[in-house]
Amino acid sequence: MSDIGIALTYARACAASKQIICPISLHQVNLKVMAEAVAFSREAERSIRYDEIVPQIGALVEGETDLVANLANVAAVLKEVFGFFWVGFYLEKEGQLVLGPFQGPLACTRIDFDKGVCGHAYTTGETVVVPNVEEFPGHIACASASKSEIVLPIKAANGEVVGVLDVDSDKLNDFSGIDAEGLKRIIERIEKTL
Repeated sequence: MSDIGIALTYARACAASKQIICPISLHQVNLKVMAEAVAFSREAERSIRYDEIVPQIGALVEGETDLVANLANVAAVLKEVFGFFWVGFYLEKEGQLVLGPFQGPLACTRIDFDKGVCGHAYTTGETVVVPNVEEFPGHIACASASKSEIVLPIKAANGEVVGVLDVDSDKLNDFSGIDAEGLKRIIERIEKTL
């Protein structure tokens, strides 16, 4: 029987015996398991949820070389865990930011570097937290329900900005330093795969 077969048989036996923790390590069987769900405390504060998901995202993207696949999974995890109105990525292509993987309603497809919150984060290379998007000069209204926003740059190993993570909320003043720090930790996991 293959390592995968042994691991699955063992996992089924653990589940049948109703053990909560099965004493098996992925390192013991030397295989990669497909993730089906993210484990997190639904009612916990955001800081705790970030602490819970950052290592899981790290494990999810580690070893995967396809950027689009990684970004798609990260967007799905953030949407599921926090219920943000819109979560997605814009990647630098052809002199603009071009829509990448996202979760939420339809989005702007292309953003010029000098436009909106995403363009500002891209050109400055800094995280931008906007408590009220109506008060941000040059804000691009891709969705009228968006009320606040946080955008973080994604940098290649040489420090060049290659894209941004854009998170929108339908609530005013929904993002804080907790989000900036938690999302930065997630971006760092993505940057390690570039």
